[in-house]
Amino acid sequence: MSALHAEWTKLRTAGDLGRLLLLAVALTAAVGCGTVKAVKCPDTGCGQDAVRLALTGVTVGQAVVAILAVLAVSGEYGTGMIRTTLMAMPDRTTVFAAKAAVLTAVVLAAGTAAVAASLLGGRLILPGSGFTEAHGYAPLSLADGPTLRAAVGSVLYLVLVALLGLGVATAVREAATAIGIVLGLLYVFPVVAQVVNDPEWQRHLQQLSPMPAGLAVQATVHLDALPIGPWAGLGVLGAWAATALLVGGLLLRGRDA
Repeated sequence: MSALHAEWTKLRTAGDLGRLLLLAVALTAAVGCGTVKAVKCPDTGCGQDAVRLALTGVTVGQAVVAILAVLAVSGEYGTGMIRTTLMAMPDRTTVFAAKAAVLTAVVLAAGTAAVAASLLGGRLILPGSGFTEAHGYAPLSLADGPTLRAAVGSVLYLVLVALLGLGVATAVREAATAIGIVLGLLYVFPVVAQVVNDPEWQRHLQQLSPMPAGLAVQATVHLDALPIGPWAGLGVLGAWAATALLVGGLLLRGRDA
């Protein structure tokens, strides 16, 4: 408990990290609302996934979450506070687990707020854009199973992105490098997949890419057209995050602070 309290205190008193959390919520909701406002569904129907449109902002908010996670670790290395932390709590595994637990809790809370705001915005805006029951679109509601899965999955997606950032930052220590690696995995990997000419290889790369695979959990229609299933895709991102945490944890234990 003392390790959790210490990590919570450090995170809570870091002003920049608090502002980043608020920015992640605001950006996620704003981009989602902007997207559903911009898309129109004509009388003939549009075949769009309304839930996924409302949750589009997650693709932007995740960058802020990743940066927050990296700074939560690299800041301690930059100031030398990590030595003080490890002197007070010599068990490095406990320290690392506490960091992961506190980061998970705060991103879980922020992600829930961001996703809830996005869906509420979608519920209010989508009917005015033509997404009405007459066109086959019921109002967005968490009582709908696929919508609930997309919402919960989006929150878990943001948590896993944060844990990926935590693991990478612990492994490389330096903020700019860690941010570059994490954002590259999230945004560059899908671009590489798109420029591959072979459809089969393109599909395989999408199945392995953290963002396209992980965000499959947001899909509520045309699931058979996805390169990977919703929960399986989130599992791919989970595997990336687990690998990063394992490498980061092992390096934290095996080298000098």
